[in-house]
Parts: sequence; C-alpha cells; structure tokens
Amino acid sequence: MQNTVPNPTLSAAADGEHNPHTGALVVVTILFFMWGLLTSLNDVLIPHLKSIYTLTYLQAMLVQLCFFGAYFIVSLPAGALIRRIGYQNGAVTGLMIAAAGCALFYPASQGGYGLFLFAFFVLASGITILQVAANPYVTVLGPARTASSRLTLTQAFNSLGTTVAPALGGILILSAATLGADQLAAMSAADQAAYKATEAAAVQGPYLGLAAALALLAVLFAVAKLPKINHDDSTVAVDGKGGALAYRHLVLGALAIFLYVGAEVSIGSFLINFLGESHIAGLSHADGAQYVSLYWGGALVGRFIGFAVMRYVSPGKTLAVNALGAILLVLLATFGEGKVAMWAILAVGLCNSIMFPTIFSTALHGLGKYTGQGSGILCMAIVGGAVVPFVQGMFADTIGLQPSFLVPAVCYLFIMYFGVKYANLHRQKITAE
Repeated sequence: MQNTVPNPTLSAAADGEHNPHTGALVVVTILFFMWGLLTSLNDVLIPHLKSIYTLTYLQAMLVQLCFFGAYFIVSLPAGALIRRIGYQNGAVTGLMIAAAGCALFYPASQGGYGLFLFAFFVLASGITILQVAANPYVTVLGPARTASSRLTLTQAFNSLGTTVAPALGGILILSAATLGADQLAAMSAADQAAYKATEAAAVQGPYLGLAAALALLAVLFAVAKLPKINHDDSTVAVDGKGGALAYRHLVLGALAIFLYVGAEVSIGSFLINFLGESHIAGLSHADGAQYVSLYWGGALVGRFIGFAVMRYVSPGKTLAVNALGAILLVLLATFGEGKVAMWAILAVGLCNSIMFPTIFSTALHGLGKYTGQGSGILCMAIVGGAVVPFVQGMFADTIGLQPSFLVPAVCYLFIMYFGVKYANLHRQKITAE
C-alpha cells in the first residue's frame, strides 16, 4: 500500500523568522471550531431522529456509521486530491462539500432517514478533506518554534466547538417536547405524519445556517494569503516488513485510536437517551443536551490539566491512569443509578482529554521516515467512531441501554494496557520488528 497521506515540507519562513499570518490563523482556527461543532451535533440529532422515525438503537447508530465511516473511505482519496490541487484549494473544496452536506439536511427533513444518512456522509467527507488539508497550515502560520502552541490553540477551539454544540443544538433542535412510542401509536396515521414532518423540519434552519457559514469560510479561505506548502513526493511501500506496520507500537496504537474514538463517540451518542432513563435522571432530550456539553467540556478542561501533569509524569502512565479512571466511572454508571450514575458517565469526558494526542504521539514515536505513513494509518483508525457505537447499539437493543455501556469500558481496558506497556517508550530504542 502506498502512502497517500500528504507528507509536506514547508517553504514558509525559517525557524525563528518573524512571519505573521494572524488573519489566516484566525480562519484556520475557526475551521477547527466548526468541525468540532459539526461532529458533536450528532449527539443531539441521534436521539432526535430516533424519536421521529421510531428507530432501534442499532438503526440510530447508522448516523455515526455513515459519519465516521467517511473518515475511513475518504481519507486516502482526500490525500490524493490535495496532492493534485494543493492544500489551499483542498481546504476550499472540503468546506464546499461540507456546506453541501449541511444543505442536504433540508431535503432530508422531507425525504426520510435514508437521505439524512446520505447527508451525514457528505458532510463528514468534507470534514475529512478539511482535516487533511488544513492541519499542515497550523505549523506554517508563524515561526516554527511556536508551532506547538498554535496547535494547542486550534485543538482547544476544536474542543470548544464540541462543548458548545450540544447545548446549542438542544435549544435550536430539541426545544419542542418529543412524544414517546406509545403516544405516537395512539395517533392517527395523518397526525403521525404531520408530527414527524414538524419535528424533522426543526433541523432545517440550523443546518442551512451552518451551510451558509461554511460557504463563507470557503470564500475567506480562498482569498486568504497562505504560505506555500510543497509536497514531498517520495513514498515508501508499507509491506509489513520494512514499513510503518513493522513497528508493533504503531499497530497497537492504531487499535488504541480505533477503540478510543469509538468509546468517546459511543458514550456521547447514547448520553441523551441515558440521561432520559427514569432511574437515572429522567431528563427531556432538550435538558439532556445541556449535560452532553459538560461531557465534551470535560475533555476541554482536562486537556490543559493533562498538559501540566505530563511535564512531570510519563505520557504512558498518564494515559493508563486516565483509562483506569474511565473504566471505573463507566462501571459506576453501568451498575449505579440516579445522580451518581449521571455524573459518573459525564466525568468520563475529563478522562478522555489527553487520550487521543497521547496515543497518537506514542504510536508515532521513533518511526523516522515512516512517520507520514504511520500518521495516515492512525487517521484511518478514527473509523472506530463508526464501529463501536454500532456495536453498543446492538447490545442496547438486546440487553438494555445501561448494560450496553460495558462496550466502551472494554475499549478503555485496552487503552490502559497500551499506556502501561509503553509507559517508558521515550527511553527505549525503537526498531522495526
């Protein structure tokens, strides 16, 4: 398999040279905020669509299957596209595709669940192209010595987007009281159709607004004066003998990314329904959405705490402790009830905070010339966000919603193993196996 993930060399200013691109950095930072917001809005739409179309949990999780499945399907073609048209044009293309995906929510609200799933896939395809195209700009929009701080800033705004979205979606989309399956069954067919049409139409305004915002960002990105990024056209075969896949810690890291993204997304996807359970909190969908913001907000706060802690504690040990904390909290939520179970599952967001960057950097440690390939493999592993919620949905339908949270608990168990196994990786000499 050839590496089709861009491995850019930068023709921007040399290290330490003063080369301000404040306006362009603002635009790129807004991109990070927007795709965090769009991703987290799924947690609001899933219970909304489940209620409208009287879906099983498994059917409702098709949203995440279509959304995160796009990462797996589109990542490699996106790399090839950007090699052909360039990073800046690639970002503009990604924004326009994402805008089209948002615009599709209007006809989807009149055309049924299948069209909604197609809209999710188109939206996520645009976001995938954006991530491949926009990430390199973070490193070149200013002096190289401050690239890490700029990356921290943009990632923080991504987390801010995931924090704001559920509360905003709760206000704009879930404000009307939803009817239960028994109430719907008592209505006539005409009344049911009218109710479903009204509820589905609630997404039209917000997503048309998002489509307009993304189109405006595409214009801003097209006219922005951005540094040139040249491609390194050299590729190395990944054959499992001398390529990135020969490094065991990368392979295990890819599995850890798969399970981490899957667990994080799965918990967020089921939160509103979980908080609506009578023996947990009995919250309406609109009220539950406000608490989902706390789940994602915990990741935002924990990121800064983790940054300070990992100056003194090895990343692997920090990862293992956080994973252990997540396991205990999920088990408390699975077997507990009331406020204890509610706050336990919300606190998992705090444990999630440092997992993705820590797993990612650990998996790439010591790969040298295979770093670009390894990064591409890890990005494709984000497809866990499509698979794990689907698996939990299957268990939620068979054994119940609350016991189904054992699925993310198992995911965190492997992440804890990965952290313990590579707690001292930075002290080891890395060789292909």
